[in-house]
Amino acid sequence: MSMSILNNVTAMAAQTQLNNTNLALQKTLLQLSSGSKLNSGADDAAGLSIYNGLQANITALTQSSSNASNAQGMLQVADGALSQITNLLNRAVTLATESASGNVSDGTQRSALDTEFSSIKSEIDSIGSTTTFNGTAVFAGGATNYGQVAFSGSGAGLASAVTGKIELKGGSGTNAYDWTSSGSSATVGDLIKEINGSGKGLVASLNSTGALVVTDTLNRVDTTSTTTETASALTSGAATTLKIGADSTAETATNTTNLSSFSVFLSDGTNVGSSTISTTLGALSSSNMNGVSLAADSLLSSSGASGALTDINNAIAQVASLRGNLGASMNRLTAAGNVINAQLTNLTSAANNVSSADISQQVTNMSEQQVLTQTGISALAQANQMQQALLKLLQ
Repeated sequence: MSMSILNNVTAMAAQTQLNNTNLALQKTLLQLSSGSKLNSGADDAAGLSIYNGLQANITALTQSSSNASNAQGMLQVADGALSQITNLLNRAVTLATESASGNVSDGTQRSALDTEFSSIKSEIDSIGSTTTFNGTAVFAGGATNYGQVAFSGSGAGLASAVTGKIELKGGSGTNAYDWTSSGSSATVGDLIKEINGSGKGLVASLNSTGALVVTDTLNRVDTTSTTTETASALTSGAATTLKIGADSTAETATNTTNLSSFSVFLSDGTNVGSSTISTTLGALSSSNMNGVSLAADSLLSSSGASGALTDINNAIAQVASLRGNLGASMNRLTAAGNVINAQLTNLTSAANNVSSADISQQVTNMSEQQVLTQTGISALAQANQMQQALLKLLQ
């Protein structure tokens, strides 16, 4: 090869190799600083696709685990209320048994027993109407829930795209609130996080049909009249321009109806991996304890007390049956939660294998690339000196 001063090919080759080494060193340092080997699509396009799919599964399962835990809490609240009702019914058994005895007078004594019995029925009514969980009445089948709204449309998932804003307002007087989202949320999951973090006592989630549901956990609804309820109900304001998925018009919100049953939606983010666990609760009062009524019972006479005793025992049996159904649902939710947590562990491990950088390997690479950088700089210096050496031929 002839020696020339026009092009220093040796220096160019050394510089190219030095640039490649620097790029490799930068990639290694990025993996070490981030802990991930998937910092861009160029790192591993197939691996990034797999990782994103696993992350979608993990996100859905995490929310499903939360759904199962919340449902467990609701059922435990319901079971606790039914336990107190059982205690009240057991006291009613004592009163009815005493009133049915012939040694009790029909006057003041039975009247006192009946008064306490009426108080027990009133307390059962109170438990049935005031027991709530997360702002929702537990035993209120068929009644309008003014503290909760569901937005039109269904089939949404946490990854479904959203555009526009959502305005949520309700309450009255010092309890009034009015909150509008930023409009920057790109997905349903992002919007749910923004609503839950609004600090307004609002909680958002997806129901079993994939519709967005928002609940006022502080239950800022005045129940003195229907008009007042409507005025202070949780509603969607005029600033709502929210569109979910491919909808061409803004979503509308309506107050939900407390169903006789509630469903827990569990999913890994796919249709195949989705399921629903339903539990029937229904309205609960002294006139309807899982089908048994005490409304017409009285302890003012021996015969009336005997009839009431039969109804009370039937009510105890029916409440026990309802608690058994709730217990079965709680056990099923526990089993489902355990399966979900196992899936989360395994999927997280799989995602970790795909995305996490091998720190020991990257430290080794860094040491190698640092040495190559130093030798590359030295080689480039030597290549440049060769050009200077040619000038001595002109002396």
